[in-house]
Order: sequence, then structure tokens, then C-alpha cells
Amino acid sequence: MLRIRDLRVRFGAFPAVDGVDLDVAPGEVLGIVGESGSGKSVSMMALMGLIDPPGVTSAASLRFEDQDLLAMPAAARRRLVGKDIAMVFQDALASLNPSYTVGHQIEEVLQAHLGLRGAAARQRALELLQQVEIPDAASRLKAYPHELSGGMNQRVMIALAIACSPKLLIADEPTTALDVTIQAQIMDLLLRLQRERGMALVMITHDLAVVAEMAQRVAVMYAGQVVETGRLPEVFASPKHPYTAALMAAIPEHNRGARRLQALPGIVPGALDRPSGCLFSPRCPRMQDRCLAERPALDAGVRCFYPLIEETAA
Repeated sequence: MLRIRDLRVRFGAFPAVDGVDLDVAPGEVLGIVGESGSGKSVSMMALMGLIDPPGVTSAASLRFEDQDLLAMPAAARRRLVGKDIAMVFQDALASLNPSYTVGHQIEEVLQAHLGLRGAAARQRALELLQQVEIPDAASRLKAYPHELSGGMNQRVMIALAIACSPKLLIADEPTTALDVTIQAQIMDLLLRLQRERGMALVMITHDLAVVAEMAQRVAVMYAGQVVETGRLPEVFASPKHPYTAALMAAIPEHNRGARRLQALPGIVPGALDRPSGCLFSPRCPRMQDRCLAERPALDAGVRCFYPLIEETAA
């Protein structure tokens, strides 16, 4: 369904996304994980065509169902995005328009992409709020975003995203700033809708447990690159890249009885401290001279000259 090859996004001299390759099959759930600043959200914003100047997007291939998104006229891409490809953003309150009721905003989507108006649009908007399990949906149609809780606004965002029955739904940290109980409800809702509608789902999250439970495949990103990708639970059970192993080691469940959580020293490189060799080399416990001089390619699902699999195989 989705094929991305050598996706790059630059903001001036800074490569926020640096040669990302991703594939998503129809009906598949793909998890994208990594630290803040690793390029997860920017990659998907580029797919949606939402990178504004001074950001510059380029790719060798960016195709959705055999349609070339890069060569597509802007008007045709706007018709596609929001209908066949939809996105649930991190901060629902910031993404919704504070000047209009949630009902009006859902009806606006239905009118733009499906041509629904009047009573038909209102009825469909009501059905969507009911599908995302908002109580007293009829009265909520008349509510403004500031009158709803964070969890309710996130459900409204999901209703907007699924309004036109998309084939691909991207959920970008959909539970940010929500309490644990509401987080679980939102995740269950997304997975239920994905299964009922048969749509593909790309889940961007910091929560490895969520990915392990929901996704069939995972892409681990670091400093704008995919450093490891493969099927679950194999990737989490036997990580090949040292960064994936470090993420797994930092999970609280893996640190029971320890005085402190395991942590990875250092930070994701920025514009001024980007290594010329492997981008992970300044933080990698397995770093060797070759890592400082050369940048590894993604080979057999891992971007590393000395993957952990070598030790286990030996």
C-alpha cells in the first residue's frame, strides 16, 4: 500500500529525516519508535505533505497504492490526504479549531471529501462520535474543543481522521498528556477501529509495550534514520542494533530490583554535532574505528557494522 524510499527532510543544514525507507501493507499495523528528535513525526508529516518552508522534502519514491505522491498535483494530493490517508496528531486541543464546534469541524471534512451537506452531514457526524464512544454524542456535536476533556478531544480527532474511511491511518503519539486509564482506552479504540475497517495503521509512540501488543512490525528510528526494522516479537526479543537493545534495557520491567533504571548516555545528535560516520557511534558501547569513518547502510533490517546477532551466533 505505502512505499517510501530515501525520504529526506531538511531544515536548512539540518537533516531531520535522513534517507528513510518504509513499507506498509494493507491492513498492517506498523509501530515506529525512538527517542524525541529521531524524526518519527517529521517523516509522517512529510508523507502527508505538511512540511512548510523552510523545510524541504525529497524522496527517491513516495508511493501510495501505485500513485506517485511527489509527482501528483497539489490539488489531487489534497483530495487524497484526509480521505485515503489520515492522521491523528499529538495535541488534539492544538489541532482542533477553537472557533468552531466539533460537529462543524467533522461536517467540514465530510463536505470537502464526500460532498455531504446539511442533515446528512450532521447524521454522519453523530454516527462518528458514537463510533469513537463519546457519551451523549448529540450534545457533544455542539461543544467547542475547550469544553471537552483531553480524552474527549482525542476521540474527536480520531472521528475526524476516520470520517472518510481511510485506507491508512497514522497515529502520532495519540495518548500524549492523557492519564493512564484514558491512554489504554484510546489505544483499544484505535485497534478496534483498525480491525473493523481493515485499514492499515502506523503507530508513532515512545511506548514499546504498546507497539509489542498492537503492531505486526516495528521500525526503530534514530537521528532521522531507520536503524532496525522487522517483525514482532522477534525484533524486541532479539534486537540486533545496539540502540534497540538499549531501548529494551531501559524498560522498567527489565529493571526490577535495580536501584536505577538503565539509561543510555548522551543525546540524539543535532545540527552541529552530527557524526560523519555512524550516527549512533558517540553513544554506542560497541563502537570501533570503522564506525567513526563510515556510515552503515540498512542491511537485512539493521543499520550496523557490528550487530548484536554476531555475538549470539558465535
